[in-house]
Amino acid sequence: MTEEFNAERSRGSSNNFRTLQITPLDEEDQEEAQIDNSGYVDSYDDDEEEEEEEEEKEPVGLGVLEKPENSWSLQRELFPSKAGGTPAWLDPVNLPTGRSRLCDFCIEPLQFMLQVYAPLTEKDSTFHRTLFIFMCTSMSCLLQDQHEQWKRNQDKPSRSVKVFRCQLPRYNSFYSSEPPKNNGKDKPSSAGAVLCGWCGTWRGDKVCGSCRRVHYCSEKHQAVHWKSGHKRCCLPSSISQDASEPSNNRTLREVQEVASNGLWPEYEIAITDECEDKVSDDNGQVNSLISSSRVDESIEALMDSFGGEDDKKSWASFQERISRTPEQVLRYYRDAGAKPLWPTSSGQPSKADIPKCTGCGGRRTFEFQVLPQILYYFGVENDAHSLDWATIAVYTCESSCDGNVAYKEEFAWVQIASQYSTTQR
Repeated sequence: MTEEFNAERSRGSSNNFRTLQITPLDEEDQEEAQIDNSGYVDSYDDDEEEEEEEEEKEPVGLGVLEKPENSWSLQRELFPSKAGGTPAWLDPVNLPTGRSRLCDFCIEPLQFMLQVYAPLTEKDSTFHRTLFIFMCTSMSCLLQDQHEQWKRNQDKPSRSVKVFRCQLPRYNSFYSSEPPKNNGKDKPSSAGAVLCGWCGTWRGDKVCGSCRRVHYCSEKHQAVHWKSGHKRCCLPSSISQDASEPSNNRTLREVQEVASNGLWPEYEIAITDECEDKVSDDNGQVNSLISSSRVDESIEALMDSFGGEDDKKSWASFQERISRTPEQVLRYYRDAGAKPLWPTSSGQPSKADIPKCTGCGGRRTFEFQVLPQILYYFGVENDAHSLDWATIAVYTCESSCDGNVAYKEEFAWVQIASQYSTTQR
């Protein structure tokens, strides 16, 4: 039933989309792998077992960005993987609150970068499972983040990049247990929380004192919205046309207008399998949203910023690997022993640098990484003070533990180019 749900769910997405569902081998397949032609069970030696494990490993999933086919393609009831715009919250009610939604350095609300829908078959509670990344847009804060992430055993680490994991069983109060139809008529089972009228991202716990219509996640966003034009259209609640509308009706609006023009452009993340031996043909990249020449220029500039030969060798190897699909912005590989594809030899964490899960105390393992190419899709300027990194590696609870908190914070390790603070990329 799980396979049917995910097959139906992904049918309305792009042709290249593959749901990140990890499916174990069937029992029959496992038996065939252990029985030789004569019908007797055979015990493999260590070398043969290692070769068999290599063959059974899932391929790396590569995320490329595409404009959504329809206006409704990225709604939360379709369980999308997406980048930019506003998040499609999996649990639309119990959102992260307090300091967890802020940059711990400038105390500004974090901006949504991307989310990956990655359900697991191991447990009923992970039938739906999505990982969200938020970050501060200040490079100054990211550099401070670099210093903080090396500190071990911190109770409350200061970060400018934060990852949240949310998971739901098939039968829940927010969505139908049946697969979505992907025809524009799917609807969630219940309404979500009122969101900030400026960023459209975080819960709008504050409300405009005059019109009582627009909600905000922070005083900062309320002040920015007021200066940017809300003061010209803000009407007292006594004469506002919508003032008499019950607040519970307003929460049923799944698509709300967002006032901020600073959000990153919105894309769907389509997942394709990495090809191990084929180099992508630049002339055949019809789906690429940025030219390969622009990627090449950024790679050369970044290589110039490296100070050591080891870094340059690592980057050359990294470049060769991603050149097979140069438009990739994400690499997904949740497998036993999986490791990120590190662009540089310096700045890599040890096992001791990855903190334990704060929910169950268990080990965190690598699940996916975000590449800097995404910044070009987002239109980020290429100058000395712009946001930039070499890679962002996301580590999540190995058991994907349950708990009372809807959004459990996971861990991101950010690797930036050597000597970035003194060298333009």
